[in-house]
Amino acid sequence: MKPLRIGLIGASGRAVLAKHWHRPESGESLVVAAADIAPRALTEFQQWAANGALVTANYRDLLGRSDIDAIGVFSPDHLHEEHATAALKAGKHIYLEKPMAISISGCDRILQAWRESGVRLMMGFNMRYMPIVAKAKQLIDSGVIGDLKAIWVRHFVGAGGDFYYHDWHAKRANTLSLLLQKASHDFDVIHWLGGAYARRVAAFGGLDYFGGEKDNTLTCPECPEASTCPEVQVPTNPRQQCVFREEVGVEDNHVVILELENGVRASYTQCHFTPEYLRNYVMIGTKGRLEMDVEQLKLWMISRADGRAWERPPVRTDYDIDVSAGWHGGADPLIAQAFLDAVLRGIEPVSHPLAGRMSVAVGCEAYHSLRDHSVHSVSGVQEPRTVTVHARVPRSTLQADIRR
Repeated sequence: MKPLRIGLIGASGRAVLAKHWHRPESGESLVVAAADIAPRALTEFQQWAANGALVTANYRDLLGRSDIDAIGVFSPDHLHEEHATAALKAGKHIYLEKPMAISISGCDRILQAWRESGVRLMMGFNMRYMPIVAKAKQLIDSGVIGDLKAIWVRHFVGAGGDFYYHDWHAKRANTLSLLLQKASHDFDVIHWLGGAYARRVAAFGGLDYFGGEKDNTLTCPECPEASTCPEVQVPTNPRQQCVFREEVGVEDNHVVILELENGVRASYTQCHFTPEYLRNYVMIGTKGRLEMDVEQLKLWMISRADGRAWERPPVRTDYDIDVSAGWHGGADPLIAQAFLDAVLRGIEPVSHPLAGRMSVAVGCEAYHSLRDHSVHSVSGVQEPRTVTVHARVPRSTLQADIRR
């Protein structure tokens, strides 16, 4: 069997995942090309990719090559639609980093290009491949906590400045909202664990810490306040723009409430100036509740036999879950393998491409809601909207921003 030959659009950031695809020792797959406008990213790519790998500043140089079978799209969010649709029309299998696009209509155009292409399209929803999340899904589906009724998610992004406000993520034109960039994973997991897509959403949010009146060209190395600024970056970090600059426009503090089509209700909070990093999920059913973060899963069962339901029930934590196999709670090598399995062996991934669209739809409608202070319906598409599970792993004034 000839190896699957993979090219990258975007060679930095989440493109680190592609190292799991480069397997010259097995001959299963090779990473043979990358397109990026940053010379530094291409130089670093060449250090680990195939000998003689193609590097270019123009992603279209990859699409016309018959010796490239698949493309990993790791470019900035606002370019996902352009890059994914172009690659699909060129007949390349696609691994698309989340979010699918920064507009609902953009997602629909990607889905249409995919349906017409006859190739694979896989979303980079690596949380579905976290062993601890997969175990939680298994337990919920087994009925151990009864009928699931509520999901609560707390997302404390302690490194919010480092990750999102020192670079392109902080401009609304590039991301629309961190309810797409950051929360798209969580909305997808809520859909997956909840067993249905959202039908209604409401949100509150604001820019409560970042942003301000600093010049848009100000960087950390030249800032006169660098010695006292709590958000200053070290010189080796490529993200150096001031987090308090005027152009910063994406909210850093959110509260979102959702109702799924099957009646499950969920809440999601996201804060980017909290002191610690934490992703915590609570799932409550009619018989008990599950709680998880990226390191531990806990199960409490309800017992009212003695009439003293107010006493804290015993907790089970003895689940054998390996979170050390790779980044993101062990998910990265698993999702990388899933893409190869989908292309080479026809094994369906855990998530359908429609899940990428519905995650973005929640983020977009939540973005509108926090501006016009109303409850928004989540628009559907002409496809079944019940989540399909393939078990494989243990409208505001800113409407034009997203209706491209």
